Amino acid sequence: MITRLVKLTFEPQHCDAFITIFKESQSKINARKGCNGVKLLRDTLQSNVFFTQSSWVDSDALEAYRKSELFITTWARTKILFTAKPEVWSTIEINV
Repeated sequence: MITRLVKLTFEPQHCDAFITIFKESQSKINARKGCNGVKLLRDTLQSNVFFTQSSWVDSDALEAYRKSELFITTWARTKILFTAKPEVWSTIEINV
């Protein structure tokens, strides 16, 4: 399983617009084949910094989503609101 974390920093005046975009997209992302869920997190110290956390059955499912029309159109609406370059991590759980 892949957990994808994306750090997104917005102009403060664009935070509400981003939250709206996320609300409109969340159920559609969750419905994607191979998606085990996506949620939105907000930084506790900087209210204009958000994180998306999504879980995917494997890297193929994540890549299929990243190439989908849903991702392309959602990303186009979102990236114009950034104040900093997004940071992205794909992680796997280590069972110890």
